[in-house]
Amino acid sequence: MGKHAVRLATRAVIVHDGRLLLVNAWANGQSRLLCAPGGGVLPGTSLPDNLAREVHEETGLTISVGTPCLVNEFHDPRTGFHQVDLFFRCSIVGSAEISKNWQDPERIVTQHVWARETDIPHLWLKPDSLARVAFSAEAPAIYDAFEEIVK
Repeated sequence: MGKHAVRLATRAVIVHDGRLLLVNAWANGQSRLLCAPGGGVLPGTSLPDNLAREVHEETGLTISVGTPCLVNEFHDPRTGFHQVDLFFRCSIVGSAEISKNWQDPERIVTQHVWARETDIPHLWLKPDSLARVAFSAEAPAIYDAFEEIVK
């Protein structure tokens, strides 16, 4: 069993003009793996607020966060790292243009890819179910809004 706490992250499933937004998953081109934009949840803020912040940091885009559509978890048995990703359907508010000069403050995201469904077989992305969820019309899950614990 790993010694680390489970990390919680949020990810945005953004399909705009028939294309899914993907970003590189590793800094400095360490891998060609792509994933949905998003990142770690900060304690004391809601999942949608965290996701909107992360997407803006990584892309410069402003989004509206919709309903959850996918839960994925992964771990590295060598290090004990374990992450649970909560994916939300999102839409862009305003322009969908990502500036070529945009810089992720953490300098992890350096590539933005708008992929059509027909591009997916030629890309390496995780989780494996992401494209199926993104391009399907399945009914979304329900999200009960962030609330403070009542004593």
